[in-house]
Parts: sequence; structure tokens; C-alpha cells
Amino acid sequence: MKVLHKLFESAHVLIVIAFFLSALTLVVFSIGELWGAIRPGNDVSMQARLVAVLECIGLLTIAVAALELGQTILEEEVQRSSPISAPTRVRRFLSRFIVVVVVALSIECLVAVFQFIHDAPERLPHAASVGLAAAALLAAWGVFVKLNVAAEVLEPEGMEDAKEEDEKVASNGDDGPAAGGRTGRSRRPGRKPGGKPDGKRDGNLGGNPGGNPGAR
Repeated sequence: MKVLHKLFESAHVLIVIAFFLSALTLVVFSIGELWGAIRPGNDVSMQARLVAVLECIGLLTIAVAALELGQTILEEEVQRSSPISAPTRVRRFLSRFIVVVVVALSIECLVAVFQFIHDAPERLPHAASVGLAAAALLAAWGVFVKLNVAAEVLEPEGMEDAKEEDEKVASNGDDGPAAGGRTGRSRRPGRKPGGKPDGKRDGNLGGNPGGNPGAR
């Protein structure tokens, strides 16, 4: 079973690398489009330059979406170890994924509107349908988040696990302090301010955990 988990983890790492390489390739393509739009030696109309700039924006938008998806998979599937059935983790994973998709679709809709309004106005309904799809996806995500709150209340340990893993990932730059910090955090929920250490001290002074016998 551990070997199977390792295989899945390796597959996720390969997917993240593929996302990164794809995003890097799109960035290179967008730089080429932008250079073709602003190069002064080209005898190209301003309209064609504007279309090239819009194409550059579209490529960069897809590149950002690819990077965000790769980062989401890396953090949620490789660095974190909570089971995917935990409601908190499901909400976090889907939220990051859907937000990236909604932003990418919205920008693509805007780019398409600017492009079609000059070249092909009859295709504006197609661009509007992309915007409507993004709005519907955003509304569905809001409904999911609202309904998922009840499941998170039923499993509060999922939220605690998610917070612990957030702290672990945040301090992942140095293994030594991360491990020390983790043990320190595990002691903190033991309610140190409530009194075991203080009770021992009071017991040594006056025999009771309370402060009044010690004062006598």
C-alpha cells in the first residue's frame, strides 16, 4: 500500500512539473506575441497590434492558471497528508481549483469581447456565454461552500488537521525548526496555562494546587 501511495505521489509530482513546463512555454509564446505587436519595423495596422496584445494576455492568463493548478496539486496532494475525504480539505482543494478556473474564464471572456467587438460582432454571444459559464461556476462554488459548512461542523478534527498541515507547510523550509515547532504546538493544546505545571509548583509549596493554602 505504501508503494502505491508513493506511485501516486510521484505521478502528482510529474503532473506539477508538466504544468510548470507548459506555463513556461506559454510565457515564451506570449513574449513572442508581444514583441511582434510592439516591434516598430513591422508595417502592421494598430488593430492587428491590439489583437496580438490581446492574444498575449490570453496566453499569460492560461499560463497563470497552469501555475496555480500545479501549485494547488503540489500543496494539496504532495505536501499535505490529510485524507481527501476530510470536508475541510475537499473545500480548500476545490476552492483553489475553481477560483483559478473562474478567473481564467473571466479574463478570456474579456479578451474575447475586446477582440470580437472589432472583428466579428456576431460572435459576441459566444464570448458572453463564456462569461455566463464563469458566473454560474462561481455561484455553484458559493452554494457548495455554504452547504459544506455543516459537514465541517460534524468533523471538527478535519479543520484541526488542516491547520496543523498549514503550519507544517509554512515552516517546511527548514526541517529542524519545523519538527521542533511541531512538538511545541503539540504541547500547546495541552492547556499549559490551565495549570498542570503551576499545580505542581503550588503542590510543592503548600500541598494544594490552589493559591490560598500557600499564602497561609
